[in-house]
Amino acid sequence: MDTNTIQIPGLPKPVSRVALGTWAIGGWMWGGPDDDNAVRTIHRALDEGVDLIDTAPVYGFGHSEEIVGRALAEKPNRAFVATKLGLDWKDDKPFRNSTPARIRKEVEDSLRRLRVDTIDLEQIHWPDSKTPIEESARELQKLHKEGKIRALGVSNFSPEQMDLFREVAPLSSVQPPYNIFERHIEKDILPYAKKHHAVLLAYGPLCRGLLTGKMNASTTFPASDLRASDPKFQKENFSHYLAAVDELKAVAERRGKSLMVFAIRWVLDQGPTIALWGARKPEQISGISDVFGWSLTEEDKKAVDTILARHVPKPIIPSFMAPPERS
Repeated sequence: MDTNTIQIPGLPKPVSRVALGTWAIGGWMWGGPDDDNAVRTIHRALDEGVDLIDTAPVYGFGHSEEIVGRALAEKPNRAFVATKLGLDWKDDKPFRNSTPARIRKEVEDSLRRLRVDTIDLEQIHWPDSKTPIEESARELQKLHKEGKIRALGVSNFSPEQMDLFREVAPLSSVQPPYNIFERHIEKDILPYAKKHHAVLLAYGPLCRGLLTGKMNASTTFPASDLRASDPKFQKENFSHYLAAVDELKAVAERRGKSLMVFAIRWVLDQGPTIALWGARKPEQISGISDVFGWSLTEEDKKAVDTILARHVPKPIIPSFMAPPERS
């Protein structure tokens, strides 16, 4: 699959297979916001042909959505917007809440912050064990019929949870973490998406910057940075991942590509996937056009697998990101 676009069921036309991820733009867990740069970043992505922006209320507790709304108001009719719901927060600490009342409130809040009449893709951010999935799906289906949502998706759901959702409402997309270093979804979620014709939005395709190739053994992160609590970036683990990165760089260079572009292309070659390219500065967008017009060879894929087996035989899944259930 090497086309530049893919059809998400429910949207009026295909979208770019690279979307802009805006977690960092919200500032929370990424060192604080930089609004003017964030707007320029979104505009740069639009100019590069990206027409899907992925955000969420919890990214900066509404701030990311507000910035996306501001940026798109300045360049209207240029992009589709995917957002999420199902996370509440208190004192800047998120917890899961997918009750029907919370869902309806979040949709209304997102419409206001994004400055739109309809959300193109609304996703439940994390499953809420204290609310039956069918109840959440039913409320989303109501909002869909009211014209406030075009398409429905889920994020971080298991196949069993997706089955429960699909009993009540159509499921257009699924959003799990997925990259060269985090491949656990290949056992279940990726095959599920293929079987049920759902598009897979892969978040973290650059593994929190590890696959940009710009880190080294002396790279450190402040306590406010998400990566300070990611086991991959801790001492001995970090050295193994960096060794793998060095060898992956060489594989990418043989194809005349940067590691970043190679890592994004790897995600796109796995199936009905969209890669969420996270950025908060315009210069972090450069290279998107290089992702298209080529694919990894079987030799490339085998080289990746060999490097992982040598340096990261027991990959660490990103479970550290899971927010708590509500009390």
